[in-house]
Amino acid sequence: MQPRLNFFAEAPEQMKAVMGLKQAIDECGLERSLIHLVNLRASQINGCSYCVDMHSREAREDGDTEQRVFLVSAWKESPLFSARERAALAWVERVTLVADGGVPDVLYEQALQHFSKSELSRLTVAIGLINTFNRLCIAFHSIHEVREAAPMAG
Repeated sequence: MQPRLNFFAEAPEQMKAVMGLKQAIDECGLERSLIHLVNLRASQINGCSYCVDMHSREAREDGDTEQRVFLVSAWKESPLFSARERAALAWVERVTLVADGGVPDVLYEQALQHFSKSELSRLTVAIGLINTFNRLCIAFHSIHEVREAAPMAG
């Protein structure tokens, strides 16, 4: 697969605005580790290899464990995630898949047990942004870096 175009070069004013939103999310007060999990889970759902690669690396660089990163796609069956992280992961799944039945009231009420209304608003903006990046990267075939993997210990 070859990249189709560089959307930063082709739409610089719009991407400047998008990057301003990214900076606002980075500085919004939500835990950086939580944002990494949200970005990774949305990217997995959307099938964006560029973003899955980026956000799994960023999570590891910021101190998350390899095991947790590997298990984000199966978070419901894993005890490794806190109640707040689980609420965020449930929220990101429904917001990302909003066309498949919306976001139920019960999920909203569950999210409010772990997030203030302000935090939930900021979290939802973050989810919207990663979905925007996923769509840009998928539509224009952004290619992640290829690195040699270390052999698994066994």
